[in-house]
Amino acid sequence: MPVTEVPRGLAGVVVTDTALGDVRGTEGFYHYRQYSAVELAQSRTFEDVWHLMSRGFLPDAAQRAAFAAETAALRHLPAEVRDALPGIARACAVSGPLAGLRTALSLLGASAGLRPLYDVDAARRTADALATCAAVPTLLTALHRLGQGLEPVAPRDDLPYAANYLYMLTGAEPDARRARAIERYLVSTIDHGFNASTFTSRVIASTGADLAACLCGAIGALSGPLHGGAPSRALDTLDAIGTPDRIGPWVRERVLAGDRIMGFGHPVYRTEDPRSRMLREIAQEFGGPLVEFAVEVERQVEAILAELKPGRELHTNVEFYAGVVMELCGLPREMFTPTFCSARVVGWSANILEQAEDTKIIRPAARYVGPPPPQAVPAVLD
Repeated sequence: MPVTEVPRGLAGVVVTDTALGDVRGTEGFYHYRQYSAVELAQSRTFEDVWHLMSRGFLPDAAQRAAFAAETAALRHLPAEVRDALPGIARACAVSGPLAGLRTALSLLGASAGLRPLYDVDAARRTADALATCAAVPTLLTALHRLGQGLEPVAPRDDLPYAANYLYMLTGAEPDARRARAIERYLVSTIDHGFNASTFTSRVIASTGADLAACLCGAIGALSGPLHGGAPSRALDTLDAIGTPDRIGPWVRERVLAGDRIMGFGHPVYRTEDPRSRMLREIAQEFGGPLVEFAVEVERQVEAILAELKPGRELHTNVEFYAGVVMELCGLPREMFTPTFCSARVVGWSANILEQAEDTKIIRPAARYVGPPPPQAVPAVLD
């Protein structure tokens, strides 16, 4: 087969067809199936959008209630997984809940008897995906609490997805405003085109591996600071700047040194990130000094970047205001990326199921640039 040269990082290369959604970077728009993702986040529940990604359509009121009850019942962990979590949390005391989730998911998959995608039908794959997605928030919050020396909080079947997540994390039922703010954030991060973690999940799915294996690979990709590992780092930037009078000098020094300003820039968007715009609005609904400072940092950073990097459109990305919103809602910073993961697992699963319908393995080529072969293998000298 002839080799085709492509841009570094596969930028702009179309590798498959999908009915799940797309990111239109020059327009500042992204969608889940045929609906604006931001509009869904503003007007629908997490369960509604999960239903859309899993079943292919938005539910009516009766379907919403049935789906919510079905997924709530799947939040509870089998005993063998619950019993293993304290040991996993101890082993991941430094690396944190996201690293622990990879181990816990592998155990959950083995406990559930997940078989290779290649060997099961579409109905079985869908059921496995639903159960696994429902269990991820329970795993993440339990691992976090165990890491803090606290007992895990069992899920409640009567709470919606986002409220239950906050309840399991804190042990207290959240107020409606914070639960809705986190729900809107979670909806906005379910899917986002063929990002690194989504593509990773599909590559593994193309081998016919089991669902847990696909998700563990995706989590590994998400953990990288250049992908999902940035919300807390963006907030750390605000801490490092400290006060409004330090914004300009701090930013200029970093930009001139060639450092990246966490929370700014995106590989696809060439205009404002619609997720950032929505999350800024959520933050401003809360108000307060942190929000005012974040807005001023955004204004000055964008102005300085426009001055020092003319011709490039660099705006805040989802991580910048995601960190602000999660801080306002009381989430600990070490749970920012795991919270992102608790939503993105729904998008990954939808992509895995879509990829499983195609039996062609993803197997690209690489251009060899090492010493010219073949060369004689040298003998071992005494």
